[in-house]
Amino acid sequence: MSTPPSAYLELEAVEAWLGPRRVFEDLSLRLFRGESTAVLGPNGSGKSSLVKLLSRELYPVVKPGSCLRIFGSETVNLWQLRSRIGLVSQDLHAAYVGRVPADDVVLSGFFGSVGIGRSQVATGAQRRRVAELMEQLGLADLAGRPYGQLSEGQRRRLLLARALVHGPEVLVLDEPTNGLDLKAKHQLLAILRGLARAGTTLLLVTHQIEAVLPEIRRCVLLREGRVVGDGPSDALLQDAPLSALFATPLRVCEANGYRQVLPAD
Repeated sequence: MSTPPSAYLELEAVEAWLGPRRVFEDLSLRLFRGESTAVLGPNGSGKSSLVKLLSRELYPVVKPGSCLRIFGSETVNLWQLRSRIGLVSQDLHAAYVGRVPADDVVLSGFFGSVGIGRSQVATGAQRRRVAELMEQLGLADLAGRPYGQLSEGQRRRLLLARALVHGPEVLVLDEPTNGLDLKAKHQLLAILRGLARAGTTLLLVTHQIEAVLPEIRRCVLLREGRVVGDGPSDALLQDAPLSALFATPLRVCEANGYRQVLPAD
């Protein structure tokens, strides 16, 4: 008998605020290892706030009947969490200054930092891991190049390499294809498909339907901080659910496991 999948994120009746704005009032959700999932929703629906709950950048209100568990625990060691969850986010993308060398961007994943400080001394094994990942993601010729001189696609792949330095169980991708041209987008999606096939659990957070990989079998629809749909991708990535989610008439077209949306009118 197979072992049921275990949850890496469990939210029960969570309330959370970003400054004066309440982003979640009564959010309940479970995400499981081995089940790649897309969280879809319009801008302002709470997608990035959900990522911040998982990365412990945002804390829920403490109240009876509410809890947040990561890998089964309500208390989380951030260093251990970074080794189990890799993160590629828009905030991280914006945090790196232009002069940071490309290989230091990847290396900083070992330290949970932005760039490498004077007190952070990398081991030979860590540098070999960086070289291996840069080779794997087609970035080997960029070592030493300043981050600010790279294309958006190259920067995004560097941040992906940074997220992979520990070989995480779960890879969290917050709007990973934003700002990429078609070639860079397709390159990144091909890499992510390979990771999913190799056993990495993906959590894709996006408003772009075309970024949902064929390997992602579950979708969670989020609107105004509430889950309005949760189930198989084949059932939810359809005209009616997506039209309701984005409050506009949409028609879904599918080819080779990918989906595009067109105006229904």
